[in-house]
Amino acid sequence: MDVALLAGVSQKTVSRVFNNEAYVSTDVRRRVLAAAEELGYRRNNAARALASGRTRSIGVVTLGTALYGPASLLMGVERAVRDTGYALRVVNTVEGDPTGIAGAVDSLLDQGVDGIVISEPIDESGNGGGPEVSVRVDVPVLVCGAPPPFAAPNVLAAGVGADLMARTVTEHLLGLGHLTVHHLAGPQRWYAARDRLDGWRAALAAHDRGEPPLVEGDWSAASGYAAGRELASDPDVTAVFAANDDMAIGLIRALTEAGRRVPDDVSVVGFDDIPVAAYVTPPLTTVRQPFDAVAQDGLKRLVHAIEHPQADPLAARETPVDLIVRASTAPPPRGFGASAHR
Repeated sequence: MDVALLAGVSQKTVSRVFNNEAYVSTDVRRRVLAAAEELGYRRNNAARALASGRTRSIGVVTLGTALYGPASLLMGVERAVRDTGYALRVVNTVEGDPTGIAGAVDSLLDQGVDGIVISEPIDESGNGGGPEVSVRVDVPVLVCGAPPPFAAPNVLAAGVGADLMARTVTEHLLGLGHLTVHHLAGPQRWYAARDRLDGWRAALAAHDRGEPPLVEGDWSAASGYAAGRELASDPDVTAVFAANDDMAIGLIRALTEAGRRVPDDVSVVGFDDIPVAAYVTPPLTTVRQPFDAVAQDGLKRLVHAIEHPQADPLAARETPVDLIVRASTAPPPRGFGASAHR
């Protein structure tokens, strides 16, 4: 009714425009669509949802990637949604598309979802300040592993705490006696990579240790191998924290080829605890991400927000730090320990 009034046409004409029917002039179609946009009107499934109540569906916006972290989190979300009795609708975004999140959210809202999960978005803004998503969102939103990409009345966060995990693995290496720890970072447009970088820096600062030059990879084993060839040429490198296990595995291969033994000469720590991490040579010390626990806790709070909009939000569970110590870490070679520099 409001769209028809604002556009100066009948409700039947509005219906014809939204259903792409013939016999509507270009000018009338333009006026109706402009009025709908101004009023924030959503058609089709969303309109039916307003008439009949909730659709009992949850939309997920996820980066279309086979990388272990995002893929594992998506599987965790899918399992958690099934347990809630809601239907799941997934829209993939493409890395490098600055409008991807906005388009995906808009698509899900048009389908009338009751809530939205944003799974590990990356910063495509180009200015380092985070995404600037201009879309009206009037349903609860759960954001996993990143700051909220837009303003919404009810935004929940899950999967935070990667900085604490990174700090823990860095302190593990310092505790073994290494003077400092080098960092093989992930691509910095990823919030996950930024959190791990922050945790590494915080640990070094807390222990008054020098911060070596940063080396950045792209999450792949190949980029870890390239970084390893660079780091192997520096005899002062005795410990490296890689931002994911794949890069750590490539790094170890390069160090070994250069004659730098792991862990006798260089200790290496990864992040994620991918299934193969326990079976590489040497078995990889890493920190395990609790993807299923994060998804279950987040979906529980999202469903509560959907079904009890006037109630206080449920408190988030603290993300545990699960350091898996294996054979890729050891004290530094004689003469390189912290005690030797005191």
